[in-house]
Amino acid sequence: MSSKRATKRQNASLQALVDAETIEGCQARESHAQERLYGLCHARIYHLMVRMVGLQDAADLTQQIFLQAFRKIDQYAGQSKFETWFYRLAINEALQYLRKTRRRSHLSLTQEPMCQNQPEQNRRDMKELLEEALSRLEPEVLSVFILHEVEKLTYREIAEVKKIAEGTVGSRMNRARRELKQHLTDLGWEP
Repeated sequence: MSSKRATKRQNASLQALVDAETIEGCQARESHAQERLYGLCHARIYHLMVRMVGLQDAADLTQQIFLQAFRKIDQYAGQSKFETWFYRLAINEALQYLRKTRRRSHLSLTQEPMCQNQPEQNRRDMKELLEEALSRLEPEVLSVFILHEVEKLTYREIAEVKKIAEGTVGSRMNRARRELKQHLTDLGWEP
C-alpha cells in the first residue's frame, strides 16, 4: 500500500470506517466482527495511545482498550456517533492509566514540528524539548490538546468525547498552549 493511501486511511474517521453491521456483530459477540473492528481501528487507537502514554506502553494499553470495547460494546446504543463512544472509552482508559502510573515523562510524537532545513540534531533536540514540555501537562489538558492538535477533532467533537462543555474544551486548549509555551521557555527554548 502506498504511503499516501495509508495516511489517508489512518486519517479517515472511525465513523466512516466502521459500519453498523460490524457494530451489531460485535454486540452479538461474533468473532469475525470483532476482528474486523480491530483491523479497522487498531492503528488509529494505537497512534492516539503513543501520543498520550508513550511508545513503551501504547501497545499494551491499546489491547486493553479493545478488550474493554468488546466487553462494553453492548452499551453503545447509537445515540452518539460510534467514533465519539470509542474515543471516549480510549481517552478514559488512557487517563486512568496516567493517573495510576504517574509516568507522563515518556510521551512521543510521530510528527516533528520543525523545519526540514534545520540540522537533524536540532530537530531531535526540539522534539525532545516538546516531548518533555508535553509530559508536564496535566492528563485532562493533554488529552484535549492531542485530540485537537494531533487527531484534528473540533471543539464540539472533543466536548462530546470528553462529556464536557465546549467552552471547557476551549479553556483547556488555551491552558495547554500557555503552559506549553512556559514549559518550553523553562527548558531553554527561544522562539
